[in-house]
Parts: sequence; C-alpha cells; structure tokens
Amino acid sequence: MTAGAALVLRALEDEGIRFAFGIPGTHNIELYDALAGSDRVRPILVTDEQSASFMADAAWRASGVMACVNVVPGAGLTHALSGIAEAFMDTVPMLVLGCGIRADSPMAYQLHDIDQRAVVGPVTKGTFKPANGEEIYSLIRRACRLAREGRPRPVFVEIPANLYLLRQKEPQPWRETALSAAPPDAEAVRRAAELLVRARRPLLYAGLGAAGAGTDLIRLAERLQSPVATTFQGKGVFPESHPLALWPGYGAAAPPFARAIAADCDATLAIGCRFGEVATASYGAPPPGALIHADIDPAVPGRNYPAEVALTADAAAFVAALLERLPPREPDRELHAQIRRGRAEVRREIEAPSEKGVSPGRLLRALQERFGPGTIFTTDSGNGTFLAVEGLLLDQPGKLLAPVDYSCMGYAVPAAIGAKLAMPDAPVVALAGDGAFLMTGLELLTAANLGLAVAIFVLRDRELAQIAQFQSVAFGRKSSSVLPDYDLHSISRGVGVECLPLDSDGAIADVVGQASAITSAGRPVVVDVAIDYSRKTFFTRGVVKTMFGRLPWPDRIRFAARALARHIHRG
Repeated sequence: MTAGAALVLRALEDEGIRFAFGIPGTHNIELYDALAGSDRVRPILVTDEQSASFMADAAWRASGVMACVNVVPGAGLTHALSGIAEAFMDTVPMLVLGCGIRADSPMAYQLHDIDQRAVVGPVTKGTFKPANGEEIYSLIRRACRLAREGRPRPVFVEIPANLYLLRQKEPQPWRETALSAAPPDAEAVRRAAELLVRARRPLLYAGLGAAGAGTDLIRLAERLQSPVATTFQGKGVFPESHPLALWPGYGAAAPPFARAIAADCDATLAIGCRFGEVATASYGAPPPGALIHADIDPAVPGRNYPAEVALTADAAAFVAALLERLPPREPDRELHAQIRRGRAEVRREIEAPSEKGVSPGRLLRALQERFGPGTIFTTDSGNGTFLAVEGLLLDQPGKLLAPVDYSCMGYAVPAAIGAKLAMPDAPVVALAGDGAFLMTGLELLTAANLGLAVAIFVLRDRELAQIAQFQSVAFGRKSSSVLPDYDLHSISRGVGVECLPLDSDGAIADVVGQASAITSAGRPVVVDVAIDYSRKTFFTRGVVKTMFGRLPWPDRIRFAARALARHIHRG
C-alpha cells in the first residue's frame, strides 16, 4: 500500500515534470508534504494562482518541458483559469493538478465545492478524475500524454482529497509508447509540390507549429526562394537574420515593403499556423495566390481561408517530404536586396530618437546587445507585445514569450519567473506594461525570495496604451484607460528588489548596463521606463485601418465625424 500523494509524486517525476506552481491548502497538504521530500519536482510558492498558470506556461515555452499547476479546489482553480485559457489558446501543454473535495463523504456543502471539470473543461484538452487510488498514477500519465500529442494544450486532473490522505493499492505498471505522428498524405504532398513548382514566387508563412522542422525550414525557403513571414508566436522559427526573412506578418499590419513583396507572390505555403485574429491584425492578411495549408490539428487547414491543398501533418515530416520533390531555384538577389533595404528603412523608423522619453526601438536594440542572443523576452498583452514583435531580431524560437490569442494582461512578470526557473542559464527580460504590472507585479516577491536574476522593464506611459491609442483614433478621446499613478520604486523596495529609473534615450546604455550587472550578480531588478509610445506600431495602424474599412459607409462617416469634432473641440 502507498499513500495517494506518493503516487501523484511518482507520476510527476516519471513524466519529467520539474516544477509544480501553486499555493497549498487544506485539501492538498499531503501532496505538498510529499513534494518537500522530492529532489526532482520543485514546488514553487506564488502570490496568486493566476501567476502559477503563467509560470507553467512560460516554463514550457522556454524549455519544451511541461510543468504543473497545483491548485486547491474552487478558488485556486478559478484564480488560475486565465493562464490555463492562455495556454489553451496559444497551444501550450500543461498539467493542471486540481485537488477535489472528499469523495468518500456523504455530506453536502463541503469547502470549495464546485463542479471543477465543468468550469475548466472548455479550456482544456481533457479532464480526468480517478475513481480510486489504483487509477491515480496511470491517469496522470495518460493525461500528460494527451497534453503533449497533436496540438499541445492543457489537461486537468482532479484528485479527491481523500485519495491524497489515505493509503492506496500499488498501481499497475505503466507502459509508455512513443508519440508518433502519421506521415503526411503522399497525394497531398505531391499536389502541394506541383503547385509550388509552378508558382513564380511563393510566400512561406510559418507559425510556431513549424518549429519542429528546424533547419529544414531554412532549406525549404532557400529551395523555393520564398520570402518568409511568421506569426507572432512563430517569431524566430525562421532566423530573422536570413536574407529571405520578410516580417512577422505580411498583411495590413506589416510595413509597406513587406506588403508589397507579399502582394507580388502568386502562392502561399502556410505551415503550423492558424491565420488567427491577432496574427493577421483582425484578418487583414488574406494569403496571396493559391493556399497550401498544413497543420498538426485537423480542424485548422482551410478553416479561415480556403486552401487549394489542405493537409493534417507534423511540420517536420511535411517539410522533409516536400524537400524531396522540389528542385532548387537560383538565388533571387533582387528579392534579397528588396528585403534588406526594406528592413533597414523600418529599423531607422523604429529606432528614431525620442524627444519626450525612451524610444522603444532603441531600448530593444540595447537590451539585445547587452543581454545577448540567448535572451528570453516576456511581454504583456498590448503594446509591449507588438513593440517586441516589430523591434526584436530573433534567430531562434522560444525567445519571445507573449500572450497572443487569449491576450492576458499580467503575463510578463510571472512568465519571466517561469522561464528563468526552466532555463536558469539564459538571461530573462520582461517587458511589462504598467497596467499589467498592477495585476501580477507582486510576483517580484517570488523572484526575490527564490533569488531569480530576472530583469523587469516596466514600460510606463501611465495609460492602458493599446486601448488608449485605439480610443484616441476612433473616438477622439480616452475613457477609463488612464491609470492612477503609483510609486514603482516603493513597491520594488517593499519586496526587496532594486529599481532603476530610465527617463531618456541618453540614459539607455548606462541603465541597461546596470540592470545587466545586477542580474549577473544573481539578483532581480526592476527598471522604471518612461516609454514613448507616440509612434504607433505597424500592428496598431494596420488593425485600425482594417477594422475601419470593414464598417458600412454610414458608420465610417459617423466615426470619422465624431473623432474629428472632438479633436477640434479639444484643440
């Protein structure tokens, strides 16, 4: 006979799970006692369970190793729900280990008693609850396998409190079988290859799902001489230093040079992407020419745009199969030169000096130069993500961790902690919005307590910047998007973290250098950045244009007239 908590711990250890993020409660203290004796699974105490799910999410994005969210029934689960939904929308595997009320008691109105599986079901790939102690081990192993296979997503396992407390029978041996994807349909690969051979210039559009193709993705682009655009999550899947790297996007939210090059393409090869609303700036990026769409999730290919060839396939296998059928093309020097000139022009625009604060482009360049190419960046929903997507140059996936399709505020700080725990030798920099910092910024206490050398750059314009910009353009005024001011230095000092001011472009090199020195000494640091958001990102310009252009003409006139009248009145 073995304690139920020991069976759970054994399953976590055998799955290679290294971190269990959460807050202990009366229902799972037995498990926390078991975790205290493990040298393979480390319990991480957080200040809020929302942060626990963000940390687990980022740990996987940074390292490729799944993590666990360990929550008490009811409130613990609902607090964590935002991060679980983020992982669900952004295809992140995660084990949500939810404790349940006692299943061996006939008494009603137990503490925290809600239907947890009904609550979490819509944002998980599967929910599980063992009927007895013998099922605990195999159920957790099966759930973890489901989380990782196909399109990765969170899973939920509810362990009734009595199963933790009482001794259980030894489980049956677990027989692990290797995960393997079915090979791509040979006929679909043939049709895709024929279409690509006929195309004068195909566009290659890659999402995070294409990461598994590795260097074969580079060989494919070079063989086709295709400009390569990526989704936001796919940034770095194709090295952005490569002469064929176009832009993270190609539609209305891309710079003019990227739009022009993409519009000149006569076919689109989309791999491991979904054409989601954020990546396409409100569906403002219809694929040029005939579409070939491959994704591991059978529901995705052809879902938002009709595909000439739609196939369910693992990216690595699909790309390898295509390469066997595609003859090489001569290097397109003119295309390379167009991309080089366009990106250089955009970089000059992005890095233009600021007259009233800190230029985002100059800050991002300094961060990359000082912290190095292995740096992991985390962002928050809104301007911080779009600035990072447009301003950072990344040659690897897993270096920009951003909340994209669920778009949760409060992601950056806890995500930086999760990434640093998972990748302790990598520099980690958070680009936190000042509104988002108010949600999860107290996780600085967690970073300080664990001695995690993360650099938190709080981008402070004292507004909810992305929404304030949309309001200013569409309505000519801001409503409920201006933040009350707060003393970031006092907050940081209160949790034992040093805070540095950064007020102008002239101070960037010195302050970034100081922040790097503090993290090199093994301590976290906060930087209070007087960010200048006066230059709107290409994403903001593009999404406003796309959404405005979709309105009926009477509503366009009404919106424009209202905004103009308010601008005149304010002036």
